[in-house]
Amino acid sequence: MFISNAYAQTAGAAAGGMSSLTQMLPLVLMFVVLYFIMIRPQMKKQKEHKAMIDALGKGDEVVTGGGLLARITKVDEQYVSAEIAGNVTVQLQRSAVVQVLPKGTIK
Repeated sequence: MFISNAYAQTAGAAAGGMSSLTQMLPLVLMFVVLYFIMIRPQMKKQKEHKAMIDALGKGDEVVTGGGLLARITKVDEQYVSAEIAGNVTVQLQRSAVVQVLPKGTIK
């Protein structure tokens, strides 16, 4: 009287494998979207930065991570010497260079 009848669901049990696949589909789609929106552009940006750092040469005008404008006077394997003012030279890690400026930007 207080308990209702319970019926077995035979149709749902047969399609159980398909049901789990459809539950996983949104998760897979979210990962694919995340890859194309976040991961891939970040990898591209890292690749471009590495190419820019590898191409540094004497006389290039650069912006450092701290915001200093400098002209490169010497290039080593891991470090660069950069002139930030008349007769003021600093030594920086190559990875501290953020951007290479067009020639003649620094007066």
